[in-house]
Amino acid sequence: MQTQSLWEHTLTFFPQFLAALKGHASGRATVAVIGASDGKFVLPLAAAGHHVIAVEKDPFALHGGEVSLPDDTTAHALGLTDRLKRESLDDQVQVIEQDFLQADLPEARCDAVWTSCSWHYSANHHTPLADFVTRMQALVRVGGLFGAEFMMPVERRHHLIEHYTSPEKLGLHFTADWNVLLTLRTNQFTERPHIGRPHDHTHRMGLLLAARTGT
Repeated sequence: MQTQSLWEHTLTFFPQFLAALKGHASGRATVAVIGASDGKFVLPLAAAGHHVIAVEKDPFALHGGEVSLPDDTTAHALGLTDRLKRESLDDQVQVIEQDFLQADLPEARCDAVWTSCSWHYSANHHTPLADFVTRMQALVRVGGLFGAEFMMPVERRHHLIEHYTSPEKLGLHFTADWNVLLTLRTNQFTERPHIGRPHDHTHRMGLLLAARTGT
C-alpha cells in the first residue's frame, strides 16, 4: 500500500520479510517494528491485519511537522500517529515512544520483529551492535521471525564502525537457537536525494532473516 512515507521510494527488502512472515505466523501476527519512523512498514503490516508494536523515539517521525525537501522547499509532513488515524489503523498499532533499548517490551511473545537501517545512525554508535541484535532477538517467540535490513560499508570510515555490517558478520549473532533463513546484499547503488541527504548518494544494503528454534 502507499503510505505516503517520506521514505516511500527508498530501497527495501521488506517484501522478502513479508513473504517469510506468512510461513511463520498464521493469521493475525504480533510484529514489532523497531525504528518505526513515519510508517513505511507499520501501515502495510497493520493493513494486512497484524497487530504491530511500533517503537520510535523521534517526535518528528511520530507526530510530524515542517520538513525541508531536497529541492529547497518546505512542506508539512504527517507523522506515524496521524497516518494511522487517517487510514483507521490506529486500533491495530501500539505506538511506544521510547528508546528501543530502554522500552518495556513483551519478551519472547512477538511472532516477528523487523528493523530497517536503524542501528547505523551515529546516535547509536556508543552502544555495541550486539546490544541491538540481542534485544531484538529477545522479543521473538520460539518459531518466530527476525528480520533486519542494514547499511553495509561504502566509505573507508564505515569499515571502522561495526554498525555498518554484513550478512556474514551479523550471522555470527545467530547460533544455537536460531536458523538463518535468508541473507541478501546489494551492490553499490545510487539513491536519489531524500530527507537529510539533499544530493545523490551511494549505499550498499544487506538483509538477514532468521527463525528462532529454541529458548
